[in-house]
Amino acid sequence: MVDQMRNLNSNDFFKKTMDMASKCEMNGNCKQYANLHMSPILADNKMLKMQKSCFQCNMTKLPIGLQNFVEEKARICQPDKIHICDGSIEEYNALLELLQLNGSLQKLEKMDDCWLALTDPKDVARVESRTFISTKNMLDTIPQPKSGFKQVDASLNLRNLKCTALGNWMSPEDLDYELGRRLPGCMKGRTMYVVPYSMGPVGGPISKIGIELTDSPYVVCNMRIMTRMGMKILGKIDDDSVFVKCLHTVGVPLPTQRTIVNNWPCNPEMTMIAHLPEKNEVISFGSGYGGNSLLGKKCFALRLGSIIAKREGWLAEHMLILGITNPQGVKKYIAAAFPSACGKTNLAMMTPTVPGWKIECVGDDIAWMKFNEKGELRAINPENGFFGVCPGTSNSTNPIAMKTIQKHTIFTNVAHTPDGEVYWEGMDDNMVAHGEHLISWKGKDWTKDSKEPAAHPNSRFTSPAEQCPIIDPNWESPEGVPISAIIFGGRRPQGVPLIYESFDWEHGVFVGASIRSEATAAAEHKGKVIMHDPFAMRPFFGYNFGKYCRHWLSLNKDGRKMPKIFNVNWFRKSNNGQGSFLWPGFGENIRVLEWIFKRTDGDESIAQKTPIGFMPKFDSFDMDGLNLSSESIQELFSLDKEFWLEELDEIRRYFDQNVNKSMPNEVLNQLNCIREQFLSLN
Repeated sequence: MVDQMRNLNSNDFFKKTMDMASKCEMNGNCKQYANLHMSPILADNKMLKMQKSCFQCNMTKLPIGLQNFVEEKARICQPDKIHICDGSIEEYNALLELLQLNGSLQKLEKMDDCWLALTDPKDVARVESRTFISTKNMLDTIPQPKSGFKQVDASLNLRNLKCTALGNWMSPEDLDYELGRRLPGCMKGRTMYVVPYSMGPVGGPISKIGIELTDSPYVVCNMRIMTRMGMKILGKIDDDSVFVKCLHTVGVPLPTQRTIVNNWPCNPEMTMIAHLPEKNEVISFGSGYGGNSLLGKKCFALRLGSIIAKREGWLAEHMLILGITNPQGVKKYIAAAFPSACGKTNLAMMTPTVPGWKIECVGDDIAWMKFNEKGELRAINPENGFFGVCPGTSNSTNPIAMKTIQKHTIFTNVAHTPDGEVYWEGMDDNMVAHGEHLISWKGKDWTKDSKEPAAHPNSRFTSPAEQCPIIDPNWESPEGVPISAIIFGGRRPQGVPLIYESFDWEHGVFVGASIRSEATAAAEHKGKVIMHDPFAMRPFFGYNFGKYCRHWLSLNKDGRKMPKIFNVNWFRKSNNGQGSFLWPGFGENIRVLEWIFKRTDGDESIAQKTPIGFMPKFDSFDMDGLNLSSESIQELFSLDKEFWLEELDEIRRYFDQNVNKSMPNEVLNQLNCIREQFLSLN
């Protein structure tokens, strides 16, 4: 099927072939290519020791498009060796051992096949200021801001970068200049790993194929968890195949004069993450952090994915997918969009507190959704694993996640005990209650009295989805699951009620476009400021947000079963946002989903019309056993006229300043209608 050219010098890559071994045990249907103990993988002189692997025997070279891609990038990046990843467990274990030997990973001895990476403290999150799209026409990518572009910090080292609140853009000419300053020789002394992978079930009607070239074995190991990776993907590529091309490098050729912190090579001063939609390509330089280096995730699945989806008439969204079954055994599927670290994983893995209800997880972060010939919106989780935020995850907040991560998991930037257990804030206070000494994410001695956190606020776990105890039986269905409802939400301490439903699809597009939420630790933003995060996609739009809204509007066609759209807010606080949380959240959120479930059945008796949408009637929402005061319940669902008039003014300013002439009139009309309804109230 492929030239099994393992660990070859790059200048010999397309010249050498390898002898076929004797026939394998598979009745002569394939032959073995020997994975020989060949050249060292890295400069530490350790070998990648592989077992023999079987492949179909009727193809003996890489498909021409893939061969050209690898050859082009190898010529520029100049790796010492090239390794075609087969995705086998033997390869995975060998790379983990390699990372352990060179000090990049440590084995967590008290856990089952779990590992810990501690990064350079300068490489801990997505770098939105250094992430951009490059197209010939700027307006294809970003709207023209009314008051001009943001001032760009010269320290970014990115020429003529145009920055806006809804994405960044660079011309192809300036991108070529920046690549010329970074890529030549960037992989010297390192191995280029060729990672073939599928986003979504292999060969499915919604799935897409990508190839990532990376010089980071840490990335390879995480990609094996997060995607369907290996030789089975190469079997889906022929000479004419279109695949997303991904190039990643830590940006530190060897030997180097740079100080490598925690054996984590990175180049934060020159980091950039570039997307080239006209070439179906992503190029990431200088960062090893997952959001910047696992290019199948946000880069492909959302930024390029949203562009591909627009071209082909579907949606690529920052959404969880869950299955919900009521006590009568009726099951529905819901997609939900929240900004990072705002409860997506907790909701996707909820343990309901109300008897008889069941939640099953399809995915916790990304949804690809496409209408089928029956008019149903079908959704797949394009990922194969969970890349979850650790702090705050515990047996009380998310027991399902805690069970999922007990084995075969890579942790990044959490604390650990000397004998090999993990720890982070909010996990288990008893572990540190008596002054126990841990090792922090910075490698320092840590106790509960230390001034710095034990784990980084954006520390992560990477775990296989199949380990989730409540993984949905249809989570790998190639056709996807039917979506009955779409939920938007954010972290709003004041003014926004617990739940409301849009009047129709067009109003729902406005609801998604107007999401605002406190900033999260997943990006560089500091502090708890309320940020606009339309569709929870603000960092991930692949194209002009105005055109994105128009694409959503265009999906409402005759004959389609349009999902109902809702907005939730688990985070409202008492005393006008200054007090404690009004809603218990977590497993109690099943009560909100129950109302949504009934509304998708068309139950009109439980809703009342308000200026912002349909809300629960006071006596129709299940509050039994919550011990909430009537005052708290009233505040949970209250609509303050002055708050909402100010909110609508702020949304209008945002649209006017940042989307400008690109915003569809249909969305603006929705805003005007809501404002008029509030003004008509006494």
